[in-house]
Amino acid sequence: MKPQNLTGVSEFLLLGLSEDPEWQPLLFGLFLSMYLITVTGNLLIILVVTSDSHLHTPMYFFLSNLSLADIGFISTTVPKMLVNIKTQSKSIMYEGCLTQVSFFYLFGCLDNVLLTTMAYDQFMAICHPLHYTVIMNPHLCGLLVLVSFFISLLQSQLQVSMVSQLNFCTDVEIPHFFCDPPQLINLACSDTSINIILLYCIGAIFGGVPITGILFSYTRIVSSILRVSSSGGKYKAFSTCGSHLSVVCLFYGTSLGVYLSSAVSSSAKKGAVASVMYTVVTPMLNPFIYSLRNRDIKRALQRILSRTT
Repeated sequence: MKPQNLTGVSEFLLLGLSEDPEWQPLLFGLFLSMYLITVTGNLLIILVVTSDSHLHTPMYFFLSNLSLADIGFISTTVPKMLVNIKTQSKSIMYEGCLTQVSFFYLFGCLDNVLLTTMAYDQFMAICHPLHYTVIMNPHLCGLLVLVSFFISLLQSQLQVSMVSQLNFCTDVEIPHFFCDPPQLINLACSDTSINIILLYCIGAIFGGVPITGILFSYTRIVSSILRVSSSGGKYKAFSTCGSHLSVVCLFYGTSLGVYLSSAVSSSAKKGAVASVMYTVVTPMLNPFIYSLRNRDIKRALQRILSRTT
């Protein structure tokens, strides 16, 4: 269904991270480099996982889907910002803004749910190793990814539906580098109390439930590891989930830090700068965390490089 523009607003203006002309070339080069590094790193993870039969396991299947979600996540916001900087334009069409909201929350929520699914996979591998291969079969793994996608799609459509019902007047300047629903709600000239309540409810459900699942999984994982008698067994168990735990801390630490800082600070510009951490930096660092901390990924990369040379 085509989104309905209730006020005749044809476009918004994305003010970006800085309006200083001297900063534009630096921002363009910096974000272009970060974008290319992110896409290349995550594509490399997908290539390694799909081409090496040793990595055809549930953990790496979920990892390749996480990498795909990271590419979509950063591609929703950064290319538009780069185009605006290059063309010295700040505009984004109304329909384009809603499309950006849709894909931003689709891939952001998919990241969120996939991290929860990976925590469940780690829980099964460490706490129930004898039943792991039976329970985490290919059919269940595929179903979990499919369910993750539909949950994310539901959340994104709820966000778009909420934004499409807002009334906008003359103020169409968004103090951000992408169309963020909280910023759009601030620009609305109608009563937004229901929208704010819905925004917090959606955030509590689609953010609180995954975090609760991850905390439950790692509580059980740590409890199981502490019962292991040998120090070598404890180290092996911790190293197994070390990469995933690092990504979880990075993703939730930066995103929660942004929202907490925005609640304390009234500066929208500072919030936009802080949001770079979880929208750009986190997807860029994920491939490095998994490749540097994971022996299987390192060995697979070495095998691919040896075949190409």
